[in-house]
Amino acid sequence: MPNNWSPHVTVAAVAEREGRFLLVEERTDGRLVLNQPAGHWERGETLIDAVHRETWEETAWRFTPEALVGIYRWIHPQSGATYLRFAFCGTVFDHNPDTPLDKEIQRTVWMSASQIRGAHNRLRSPQVLAVIDDYLDGKRYPLHCIRDCSKPTTLSEDESCAL
Repeated sequence: MPNNWSPHVTVAAVAEREGRFLLVEERTDGRLVLNQPAGHWERGETLIDAVHRETWEETAWRFTPEALVGIYRWIHPQSGATYLRFAFCGTVFDHNPDTPLDKEIQRTVWMSASQIRGAHNRLRSPQVLAVIDDYLDGKRYPLHCIRDCSKPTTLSEDESCAL
């Protein structure tokens, strides 16, 4: 394995309304696939900043994360690239349908879990359904379990990230 290995760190938003989940239909690798609103974590962002930004850019919905559903690793079978996804559940609000979406996004759709399962061959990765299943199983981790140790803290040294 090369010494410069670096996984692709991504965030994803799980938003449910009336039993349906917000997904995007996007073009990648010449295919039209379904995915949660998701994308790469960019330099200088917190994970929360990233999920806010990605959800807005891909759906034109504002997203408020309420919990971490889980962290998911997937190795792309063709490229060998490793993807590490931080999936957050929360609510969407303040939709602006006139906002242009990222160029890869064809449209947003609301689908039930059974519709998503039925479209398993169209999912961008197995992470999409794994996140939905974990969400439906009630997996939730508080947002405070994600600590940004590069920012000043008011916590005591015992509670800080110092090693």
